Amino acid sequence: MDFSTKPLDAKSNFTGSKTACIVVGIYENKKLTPEAEALNASGAITAAVKSGDITGKVGSTLVLRNSAGVAAERIVLVGLGVAPAAKAKQTISNPVFAKVALSTANCLSHLSAADAIITLGVHADNQNAAIRSLVLSLRASAYRCDELKSKPETKTTGVGKITIIVTDATSAKHSLAQSVAIANGIDLTKKLADLPGNFCTPTYLATTAKKIATEFKLSAEILERKQCQALKMGSFLSVTNGSDEPPKFIILKHMGGKAKDAPVVLVGKGITFDSGGISLKAGAGMDEMKYDMGGAASVLGTMRAIAELKLKLNVIAVVPSCENMPNGRATKPGDIVTSMSGQTIEVLNTDAEGRLILCDALTYAERFNPAAVIDVATLTGACITSLGHHTSGLFTRHDAKHDDLANEILTAGIDTGDTAWRMPIGEAYNDQLKSNFADMANIGGSAAGSITAACFLERFTKQYTWAHLDIAGTAWKSGAAKGATGRPVALLTTFLINRAAA
Repeated sequence: MDFSTKPLDAKSNFTGSKTACIVVGIYENKKLTPEAEALNASGAITAAVKSGDITGKVGSTLVLRNSAGVAAERIVLVGLGVAPAAKAKQTISNPVFAKVALSTANCLSHLSAADAIITLGVHADNQNAAIRSLVLSLRASAYRCDELKSKPETKTTGVGKITIIVTDATSAKHSLAQSVAIANGIDLTKKLADLPGNFCTPTYLATTAKKIATEFKLSAEILERKQCQALKMGSFLSVTNGSDEPPKFIILKHMGGKAKDAPVVLVGKGITFDSGGISLKAGAGMDEMKYDMGGAASVLGTMRAIAELKLKLNVIAVVPSCENMPNGRATKPGDIVTSMSGQTIEVLNTDAEGRLILCDALTYAERFNPAAVIDVATLTGACITSLGHHTSGLFTRHDAKHDDLANEILTAGIDTGDTAWRMPIGEAYNDQLKSNFADMANIGGSAAGSITAACFLERFTKQYTWAHLDIAGTAWKSGAAKGATGRPVALLTTFLINRAAA
C-alpha cells in the first residue's frame, strides 16, 4: 500500500479526479462537506442522504458508483458526526477522527480499487494525527498473517495507492513519513507475535534483531547462555532451565543522537512461549501464550520504526528471551535464585516468570547510564482485571523526574490512541513480597497483582529513571479476532519522536 499527500487549494478539482475511489464526508442532519457538495451535481449524494441510506453518524459509510458528472468510479461517503454550526470552524477531535479512519479503512478493504483519494483529514482538529490514524487504520486492514497456511487466501479486495488531501503540505510530508514508519514497526510486531512458538523462538527474535541492524545500520549483540552465566544472571537463567531452546539476551542499539547523550533504554519481555513451567497453566487458552513475547516484539518494532526515521536520539533495546517450560531441570516452586543485582528471590510460582527475566535485564541496563528506562511486558492477568483490553498499565515512582516521564508516556498514548493509565506504586505494596528465606518472593498474592509485580521490578531500578508498561490486556485479541495488536509501538515511537524534538 503506497501513500502520498496532496494539498487542498483553489485548483483542487474533485469532480475531475480520475480515480477508482474518492472519499468524502457528510454530517448528521443531512449536511454535506464542501467536498461532498462538489461531487453532488447530479444530486446522487443528496438523494442517498434523504433516503436514509446513510445517516452521517460517525462510522457510517456508503458507496455510490458511476455518479453523473464525476470522473471517479466510486464515491465513498463517510459519516463525520454532528455538523458544525453555521460559519463555525468546528473540527473533528482526534478520538472521533480515529473512529472515522477505522470505518473508512474497513470500507475500502472490501472494495477492489487501484487507488483512492481521501479528503476527510481536512476536517480534523489535528492534521498530523489524522494522517497517522488513516495510515495505521488502512495498514491494519491490509495486514495478514497466513503465510503458514498451505494455501494462503488470495487477497482480491483493497486499495493499492492512497492519496490523502491535506491543508498543510509541508508538515503533512513529515507526518506521513512518521506514520508509515510506525505502521511498518507495528506490522513487524504483529508478525513476530502471531508466529507460533515453534517458529518464533528466542533464536528467531535474535535473528530478527540482527536483520534490523543490518538493514538500518544499527549494532546488535546477542549474549548466549555462557555469557549470561558470566554476568551472573541467575534469575533470567532460572526461567530457561526447563527448555531445550537456548536463551538469547538481545541488545540492539540505535545511536542517532550525540555521542555524549544518555540513551533511552527499552526493555522487552521475550518469553516466546509460556507454559507456566512447573506451575503449569490450564490447557484452555494456553496457545495464546505465544504472545508472551509481546513486549519484546513491540520493542523490536519500535526500534525498526525509529531506525527507518533516522531518529536523532540514542535508543537501546534490551530483550531477554527464552521459553518457560517444565522438565526435570526446571525451576521448582520454593527454589531460591540470585539475580544479577545480587538480590535473592524465592520463586513461589514459576508462572510469574516475566519479572524474573526482566529484573536481570533492568540491572544490565544500568551500564548504559540511561536517561530513562521503560520496560514493556505482558506481565499480569491482574492488569486485565483492572484495565480491561483498552488501556495499558503504567507504573513508576512518584517524584518530579518520574512524574515527568509518566506524563510524556501518557501524552504519547493520548496523541496516538494507544493509551495507558497510571497505576499506583509504593512501599505499602512491598510488604506482600516479603519472604522468610530470601530477599523477596516473586509473587505477592492475588490482591493488587499488577501493582506488586511492578513493585518487584522497581527494586532493580534504583539507579535511574524508570517506568513499566503492563500490556497484558492490550498486546493481543482473543476469540474470532485472535491476533496481535501491535501495541504499544505507536505510543513508544511517538514518545521517542517527542523526546528527539524536545
